[in-house]
Parts: sequence; structure tokens; C-alpha cells
Amino acid sequence: MLDQTTRTTIFRLREEGHGTRAIAEALGISRGSVKRVLREGTAEVPRLVRAERAEPHRAQIVELYTETKGNLVRVHEELVASGVDLSYPALTAFCRRNGIGFDPPAPAGHYDFLPGSEMQHDTSPHETTVAGKRVSVQTAGLVLGYSRMRFHQHYPRFTRFECKVFLTEALLYFGGACERCTIDNTHVVVLVGTGRDMVAAPEMAAFAERFRFEFRAHAVGDANRSAHVERSFSHIEGNFLAGRTFESWDGLNAEARAWCDRENARARRHLHASPRELFATERLHLRPLPVHVPEVYRIHLRVVDTEGYVNVWRNRYSVPWQMIGRTVEVRETLRVVEIFEGPRLIARHRRGIDGGDERMTEPSHRPPRGQGPGPFAQRVLDLEQRRVIERVPDAEAYVGLLRRRGRGSPRDLRWLVRIVSEYPIDAVGSALAEALRYGMTDLERLERMVLRRIGSNFFVLPRHDDPDDPEND
Repeated sequence: MLDQTTRTTIFRLREEGHGTRAIAEALGISRGSVKRVLREGTAEVPRLVRAERAEPHRAQIVELYTETKGNLVRVHEELVASGVDLSYPALTAFCRRNGIGFDPPAPAGHYDFLPGSEMQHDTSPHETTVAGKRVSVQTAGLVLGYSRMRFHQHYPRFTRFECKVFLTEALLYFGGACERCTIDNTHVVVLVGTGRDMVAAPEMAAFAERFRFEFRAHAVGDANRSAHVERSFSHIEGNFLAGRTFESWDGLNAEARAWCDRENARARRHLHASPRELFATERLHLRPLPVHVPEVYRIHLRVVDTEGYVNVWRNRYSVPWQMIGRTVEVRETLRVVEIFEGPRLIARHRRGIDGGDERMTEPSHRPPRGQGPGPFAQRVLDLEQRRVIERVPDAEAYVGLLRRRGRGSPRDLRWLVRIVSEYPIDAVGSALAEALRYGMTDLERLERMVLRRIGSNFFVLPRHDDPDDPEND
């Protein structure tokens, strides 16, 4: 079939006075084709109207499509079983032309970014092996819109603390910040609202103000708006994390940084350059970093326990034993935990993994061998001892036995306080006297002795022949 340009040329040559043979020779077509076009009298290509073999079965196809939940293979099998002579390609073409289960593809959008105008941030969960254990990691990424320079790191979890830590490291890696940072509608940054109506949390807005950029959220479901950073996650999972194991979280992030250096220096066909080369232009347009970039940290107020430790995220960090019972300020950074008494730094430890149940002990924080407990611990012991004696005056000798045997810790004395407070004094006094006579300091056994003494007259069950027993009604 002749295209519209050839048909238009035929009419133009006819208007110039050329004959059918001359037009056919000039265009390399048959004279019959020239005559047919002139007979139709229009340059537009006529549409072919053909009867489709599947048209008589349209209603059956639509019904089967609904019953099989859109499985065209099953639709074709049922049609053939019912005696319809129709190939599978003919069925799919018919459904595609008539909009049965096929939506016309929407045109993809395109965004142009000026140097220094936008950076895109997002996170994605992945799995990898750290220290011999298969763990779930949160991958955080930041990509510059113009040069496509990328930076990513990995964390056990991703809260506002980790977000500020990551963005600080990323901006130091790039040497500046873009005008805006596009994010999805994550609660880590967003306080209320979505898309253009998004309001950032005060601490995140203050963080952005420090580096002179602002957070912008794209519309809900419009992931293409941050396509550059979204696309990088599939590359990270399929290239960086694939087949790699890591000794520690610090080692994981160090290798991630080195991998970003290599990827940023690699030429990209669609960019006609490497991100590092384009970054040479974009860097001139970035917002400069502040003169001083403080390290991101969280503050916790803790009371030093009787063992001389503070607890942060199920990890225990030692402090000088003289601080037992005092309130201290704990500053938690990504890798270090610092403990302050007022303005003075009194302890510094490696930060453990959240929920790791680790115990960090500095030998200098413990008292010299043989010196005994500090003054506050001694006051705690004396207080618990007075509570026991106030309840059972005859228990003073037994408390002395506990402390001589090295069993007089605050935990043991609190256990003894509970025993003398919850059970009858007579039973407790009798059990203490027997325990003292035999030199027994096992408090669990002591409590069983008390329970045996009160079991026959304290936990009395009603008799069935008792007229006041409601069960006899």
C-alpha cells in the first residue's frame, strides 16, 4: 500500500500535467497504482476494514476473560475446547486492538535538572551477610539530579537519627548541597501532609536549614519523580550486594563508599560522560557547607546503676564507679557513645549495635581490688537492710550472715525485702531462724521454706460440707 507522501506526490505531478506513465516511471510504481490513487481522489491512506475471525465470539471472550481473571492462555484453551478455530496470537491481537485487558501505555515523563538544583534521597530494604549472619539492612541513597553522582550507606534501621547521619556524610562526600532534596512521603522526614502540602518535622527542617536546602516530597504514588535514586537501588542489589559478605557494619559502609567512587567514575552511555566529569560543572553550583559541621548525636539522660553502668538500647556502658546513683548525659553518635557529667566527659565507648546486649567495660572505671563498694552503693545496702529489720527485727543476724557470705548485694536484699513484706511475719521469722541455725543463704530455698509454713493455714480451701460454701448450693 502506498504511503501518504507518495499519494500526495501523484496528485502534484498530475496537476503539473504529467501523464500516468510518466508519473509511474518517476515514482517507480505501476500505472495501475497511479490510476487507483487518482480514482480514489484523496491523498489520505484508506483504512482497511477486515472482518476479524474473533469478532463473532466477542461476548464469549469477554465472559471467559472475567472468569479466568485475565488469563488469556486459559481463555484460548476454553475457546478451542468449545470448537472455536482461533490461534492464540490472533486472540491476543484482537484483545489488544479492542481494549480487552490492555490499557494503552501512558507516555513516560522527563525531568530536566539544572546543576545544583535537586538531589534525590530514598531508602530501600535489602538482605546481606554481616559478621557471618544474614541480616536485613536499610540502604540509604542520595543522587544528584544533574550529574547523577551517587552515595549510599547501610544501617540496621533508619530513623531520623540515621537519616541525619547519612545526609551529613553524603553532603560531606559531595562537598555541598543542592537547592532542594526530593523525598517520598516518609515519616522519617515528614511531620504532616503529602506532596506539595508536606510539612517537615521541626528537627529535620532545622537540619536542612543548617545546610541551606529544603525538603520536597513528590505526590503519593509518583515514584518516577525520584527515578534516579530509585533506579540506583536495583543496581546496588544486583551489583554491590550480590555475592559479597562483610565482617562488620563499618566494613560494609567503607566498601559501599569505595564502590560509589568506582561507579561515579564509570562512563554512562546515556549521559555521554561519567558522573564524575559532569560533577565538575555541578560542584560550582552547590550550596557551600557550613564552616563547622557538627557530628550528629542523640542525647539520653541515664542514672548510673549499682554496678556502675548506663543502659542505652540494651547495651551497657561503664562509667567511673564513683558516679553510681548519679544522673549523667549520654551522647550517642553513629560509632561512639560519650558520657558527660555536666560539661565534663567522663567516659567514651565504642557504640554497640542496637539491641546487641553488649557490655562495654573500661578497667579504669572499676574500684581498686579489695576496696569494696563505693559510698552510694554502701548507702543502698544500708537502706535495704533497715527495711528488712523494720519488718522483722529478728532478721538482723540473718542479714549479717548474708553480707558476710558475700550474698548481701542490693539485689539479694531487695529479694529479702519482698519476702518479709509479702508473707506473714510469723512464718518468715520461723524460716529465718531455721536458715540462720543451718547457715543457709539461698534465698530461693528460704522462700520455699516460708511457703511450706503458710501452706496449711494461709491458702485454706473451703470445705464442701461448709454451709457457707457457695459451691454447696
